[in-house]
Amino acid sequence: MSRRRGRRGGGGGRRCVDWPTVTTDSVPTTAPPAFRVRRWLLPSALAEELDPDPACPGGRPRRTARDWLVDFACFLCAVALGLLAADGLADEPGLSNAMAAADQWIGAAAVAAVWLRRRRPVELAVAMVPASFLSATAGGAALVSLFTLAVHRPFRYVAWMGGATIALQPLYFWLRPDPDLPYLGVVLFGTLLIGAAASWGMLARSKRQLLVSLRDRARHAETEARLRAEQAQRLAREAIAREMHDVLAHRLSLLSVHAGALEFRPDAPRAEVARAAGVIRESAHEALQDLREIIGVLRAGDSDDAGRPQPTLAALDTLVAESRRAGMRVTLDGRVTDPAAVPASAGRTAYRIAQETLTNARKHAPGAQVAVSVTGAPGDGLTVTVRNTPPDGEAPPVPGSGQGLIGLAERTALAGGTLTHGPTADGGFEVRAWLPWG
Repeated sequence: MSRRRGRRGGGGGRRCVDWPTVTTDSVPTTAPPAFRVRRWLLPSALAEELDPDPACPGGRPRRTARDWLVDFACFLCAVALGLLAADGLADEPGLSNAMAAADQWIGAAAVAAVWLRRRRPVELAVAMVPASFLSATAGGAALVSLFTLAVHRPFRYVAWMGGATIALQPLYFWLRPDPDLPYLGVVLFGTLLIGAAASWGMLARSKRQLLVSLRDRARHAETEARLRAEQAQRLAREAIAREMHDVLAHRLSLLSVHAGALEFRPDAPRAEVARAAGVIRESAHEALQDLREIIGVLRAGDSDDAGRPQPTLAALDTLVAESRRAGMRVTLDGRVTDPAAVPASAGRTAYRIAQETLTNARKHAPGAQVAVSVTGAPGDGLTVTVRNTPPDGEAPPVPGSGQGLIGLAERTALAGGTLTHGPTADGGFEVRAWLPWG
């Protein structure tokens, strides 16, 4: 988190001046409606920090309704303390009328200057040190200025101003003793008031910094999650491309064998030539279809198994049997009109979906009942549904959860289908995919 120093303030004007901003590596997002509605509940400084789309980026934000309420409360507090101090001037021994009048004029100016506390917190706090030393009625304004300084500036500013004010307390009450309280008691009471104002301001500042840091951590977490998802998509695409490469190599090798046979046997019977030409035509057509899928993967930019024969829809029985032997409770419901007519790419995708979801159920829901359903017909498409019941007991966390579903969604989208997944009403989980079957 980096900050850009500037002047802080909270005037009611529409100008935008330099203001501390927080920068992250994440992509800016749009503020949710709830944040817009409740912005008035936050201080303007914090609202500007938390708003991902501020109205005055890099400038001094306009005051919110909460800011106005706090400013009025601080002003009234300074006025009330000043009036209490002014009421006690008549009982102060040795205080002339001229000194009492000067005390009240200085106090009035200090109270009026409280409205500058957001725009000039450091300057106001510096001016209040001699003002509070010369005027008893300026004490409330001095406490408000110290509180504001603690909210808007680091601790070193508070230490200097608070330390100077506390250091002048013994001298002030020595020159102007309180008629009702002992010297040591009034010095201690004034020191406690100064410390309370500074501590309250530093507490408010720390809470604001905590909220900003949590916001930054959330944005970084979103960025990392997006990068992990993009990496999973890229790996899924690469694996699909490798898989399609194997299939395409098979098609082309078959085409090459039949073309070579025609080359070496130009005198072959007419029926054999026609049959070989038909095989070549069919292999070339299937190779072109596979090539289109590979190009689609490459165009997508930048995810399963390679280096072995690719399974089809007919291998689902074997997959379910293997899962049962591994101890899973799996049922298979196959209601496909013509399984042999299912396109090879759709069959492979359906098999991979069932394979990945069974693996997920074994990891995340051990002991659960899993139901695999495959339905479809030409023209209606192929629907694969895998649903599991809640696990028996608490399942241990598995690192990298969610990446397999991202790969399945990418594979399904490249095949022209759709995939949805989520928890069920009974606490289980369901994955449903639809694949085109023309």
